[in-house]
Amino acid sequence: MISVSIINKSPHPLPEYQTTGSSGMDLRAWLAEPVTLRPMERMLIPTGLYMELPDGYEAQIRPRSGIAIKRGITVVNAPGTIDSDYRGEIKVALINLSDEDQVISDGERIAQMIIAVYTRVHWQEANTLENTQRGAGGFGHSGVH
Repeated sequence: MISVSIINKSPHPLPEYQTTGSSGMDLRAWLAEPVTLRPMERMLIPTGLYMELPDGYEAQIRPRSGIAIKRGITVVNAPGTIDSDYRGEIKVALINLSDEDQVISDGERIAQMIIAVYTRVHWQEANTLENTQRGAGGFGHSGVH
């Protein structure tokens, strides 16, 4: 477990794990008044949260399955990435994929955030790559079974 500095300018509770096995923490909308997402409309929703991730960590913003399946609301750029050197407000890019207007209210749980370790790479240019059993087999190469 790591400690992460966070500023919460909203009146809502800090993101928290709902169960001992949860990998994600819910993010809540921080809105002066409800907003309406029309079908296929995208909107950036503020959370009032600011954080300082340690080097080597990122935050991933992902859809919440409940509002995705029930209301057709999802994260446009799933997963969204928050880099360790970003200090601005965490905002969530939502889209309404349903055929009805969807209202987002203040305090509503709109997405989930996962804190993850990442590795940076140093590219080593080459003329050939080591062969594998799969080789260049891509999408659908292993059949339909």
